[in-house]
Amino acid sequence: MKKIFLLLTLAAGLTTAVNAQDKPVSFGVKAGVAFPSITLSSMGISVNTSSKTSFYVGGIADINISPIFSFQPGLTYVGKGGKFDLSEMVEQIGVDPEELDGVDAVTFNYSYLELPLNLLANFNAGTGKFFVGAGPYAAYALSANMKAGDQKLDAEFGSEEGQLKRMEFGLNFLGGYKLSNGLNLHAGYGLGLSTTENSSEGTTKNKVFSVGLGFNF
Repeated sequence: MKKIFLLLTLAAGLTTAVNAQDKPVSFGVKAGVAFPSITLSSMGISVNTSSKTSFYVGGIADINISPIFSFQPGLTYVGKGGKFDLSEMVEQIGVDPEELDGVDAVTFNYSYLELPLNLLANFNAGTGKFFVGAGPYAAYALSANMKAGDQKLDAEFGSEEGQLKRMEFGLNFLGGYKLSNGLNLHAGYGLGLSTTENSSEGTTKNKVFSVGLGFNF
């Protein structure tokens, strides 16, 4: 009788563990370091800024669709932008260094609230799962400024020439490994598809590489 009771207890425990791992919907948090940059294109010529160091923090919902696939919407605060080295401009197009007033770099700082909608494929490996995924995102700009030396200039948002757009759209690519306890290590790449500025002369698009930790409850 005791053996039967022990077996039933063990079976119940295993069932609980399996159900905990295969919840139809789970929620989580994530945070990490971001390395954003900007691509500026005009007249068939593209220039990439250097990346700067920023961060991101947010929450996700993980919705199981099948034993392999899951749908993962989320909401993330992320810092974007880039750093333009003016010394390269001096070398490439012959700008007089005296015209730069001792400023050697211009940094663009954007803050976005981003809504990613990712489809993930999950593969059992060891005590956890590898996952890879991709999907579109929509982002709303909260603030933007440009810094050059000790000077800071806040950007204007609107629909007129030279003003920044509030909305941005793009694609996300991500991958990582999630442990059975819910902790995960992940990396991602965001590719902006829409221009961030109203300009008849060219486009400016965001790119973000990121790496961080997450936890699913």
